[in-house]
Amino acid sequence: MKTIAKMYWARVLLGGLAGLLSIAAGLALGTISRESMTDLNSLLNGITVALIVYLLSYYAFKAVFKGKVEKQQKFITMGIGVYFFTWIVTWVALYTILLGPP
Repeated sequence: MKTIAKMYWARVLLGGLAGLLSIAAGLALGTISRESMTDLNSLLNGITVALIVYLLSYYAFKAVFKGKVEKQQKFITMGIGVYFFTWIVTWVALYTILLGPP
């Protein structure tokens, strides 16, 4: 598998992990509950976790695949769409499962 494909599929997996971590952070901080379903803090906490995981993946890929990618810009742009799509789908699905109808 090519380096670019490895980065792409790693970002898919990291998007799911970021969704899981966003829910865990919301539960730990108490921003996800039935009483605060429309609270903006749970969304902002989730976005923050997703951005932190994405930035960490950028630095990890830059260290691991240094010299194997022709354009340095690919480290930041490869898989950005699929990462955030996977994150939002995972986050919304878990949020719905946790706070769905009783």
